[in-house]
Amino acid sequence: MTTEPATRTRRSSGTTMAGNLRAKLIVFACFVVTGVTLLPIVMMALVAFQSDGESMAANPSFWPTSWHPENFTRIFELVPVGKYLGNTIIFAAGTTVLETITAALAAYAFARLEFRGRSLLFAIYLGTLMIPAQVTLVPLFIMVSKLQWLDTWQGMILPHAFTALGVFLLRQFFMGIPREYEDAARIDGANRWITFSRVIIPLAVPAIATLAVFKFIGQWNNLLWPLIISNSEATRTIAVGLQVFQDVNGTQWNLLLAAAAITTLPLVVIFFLTQRWFVRGITMSGLGGR
Repeated sequence: MTTEPATRTRRSSGTTMAGNLRAKLIVFACFVVTGVTLLPIVMMALVAFQSDGESMAANPSFWPTSWHPENFTRIFELVPVGKYLGNTIIFAAGTTVLETITAALAAYAFARLEFRGRSLLFAIYLGTLMIPAQVTLVPLFIMVSKLQWLDTWQGMILPHAFTALGVFLLRQFFMGIPREYEDAARIDGANRWITFSRVIIPLAVPAIATLAVFKFIGQWNNLLWPLIISNSEATRTIAVGLQVFQDVNGTQWNLLLAAAAITTLPLVVIFFLTQRWFVRGITMSGLGGR
């Protein structure tokens, strides 16, 4: 009679110990992955404070023997970093706003409107994700050149204002919103546009914020398209500016990484400001494994 409760106790204790060990291993693995991920960023920050000779040494040491915070001001004297950052904000923000609007409208149509060939059209549209960006680069350049949009903001922004990934992300989220909300709005006299703007959009803020963060970060780091379209400092982004700096001044690692640290800082701030919406949107949309 007493052996069965004791056996259950031992089994429960063994299960608890195994669960605790598994949790500790997962935490340890997370720390290892985090450390490996942060290592290049730490190295970038350390080299940015080194002297010219130390950063260009044949056998460099990542820890500075003497600290040179003036590297962060020298980079502003050599290249117009402020101008490049402003251009990058215009480019990234413009494409983010436009794609968010177009993706939300298209996603709502694919998720809620009934029309012939909807599934086929969405499948074809989604299939464009498998086409590498380099394949469409030449046709886009020819189209922008024919429109005389080279070295202009519309030429840089508009070709990146429509993507299938944003439509897919928001469509998955819209399909998870109960239709009863829309039915209630229509009973109250709301038309399709009012239902979309006042019912669906407020409920989809996490997914929209996730898409906006993805788009902004991607365009902030975009090098290929601005490098091809931009021909002057009027539209040159920071990614292109770093490339131009390297071509003109050579590979001065301390200054180059100081500029890279300056360009990375806004992305870190944006992520921490939108972290709550970002994580929520990932877990509640199609990117969360649903």
